[in-house]
Amino acid sequence: METPIPVRLKAARKAAGYTQQQLGIALGMDPNTASARMNQYERGKHTPDYQTMQRIGKVLGVPTAYFYCEDDKLSVYIKKFY
Repeated sequence: METPIPVRLKAARKAAGYTQQQLGIALGMDPNTASARMNQYERGKHTPDYQTMQRIGKVLGVPTAYFYCEDDKLSVYIKKFY
């Protein structure tokens, strides 16, 4: 099974109203590369490390576990419980 991170990251970013560049900048990335890095994460080309996922979750207002949960229904419950 592929990691659910790319799909969940994109969904959480959009739900929070961020563009890829805005989210990258909010995470402290260089404005010139923020959009490209976030795009690579959302396409699954690169996977952020756990600490980066924690920061992303904090900015987007979702728990880190949401990004890693294999079951889609459970991920929704995790997000709601948070």
